[in-house]
Amino acid sequence: MPLGSLRPSPLVEQATEHLREQITQGEWPVGTRLPGENALARTLGVGRSTVREALRALAGAGLVQARQGSGVYVIATEPAEDWPARLRRASITDVYEVRVIVETQAARLAAERRTEEDVAALEGALAARARAADGDDAAFVAADIALHAAVVAAAGNPVLTDLFDEFAPVLREGLISLVELLSLREHDPNIGHDTHAALVAAIRDGDADTAAETLHTELHQTLTYLHTHPASRS
Repeated sequence: MPLGSLRPSPLVEQATEHLREQITQGEWPVGTRLPGENALARTLGVGRSTVREALRALAGAGLVQARQGSGVYVIATEPAEDWPARLRRASITDVYEVRVIVETQAARLAAERRTEEDVAALEGALAARARAADGDDAAFVAADIALHAAVVAAAGNPVLTDLFDEFAPVLREGLISLVELLSLREHDPNIGHDTHAALVAAIRDGDADTAAETLHTELHQTLTYLHTHPASRS
């Protein structure tokens, strides 16, 4: 497929798209060295700076890689899927298995590092979860996730916090479906309150082993529901 000339604007986006098409449609297979910036600029009818920005965009998408002193090479014919997209596509069971690992360690760190502000936030989130028991399933799940977010925040690790924030939307949708499907709150609208209260108490008291064990047990129970009720995993 010939590259062809480009319309005047927006040049970088157009250049990126044209080069992406060449790669994804197989015109430049994996391992191919791309033409130099000058050649691409002449073919596309743009400046070298535009070509350079387009190549950066393609590198960010995982399609090309610059090799010092050698040039730019095609390393994939399909764009790399970003993390949020990967999570949206993943099953709730797969996400939950990772959640168990991440949050169990977060609870341990929270017990070791919590501040007075963290404890206040945890106790406030626990109370909010109890109040949300009077609401619908969506409100209760949101309050539950907010409490877990407060636990992760108390761990004092911004990477853990960012990771949980990425999980949260997927967890929210999956848990609402699970609660509704299995009518988990039918007999106890504030299901899991005692466990969550014990978790907050363990973190407040600095008991890392109990905090980790309590959270692991609570999350693993939900994971068991997911494994034993296939309809909830769609």
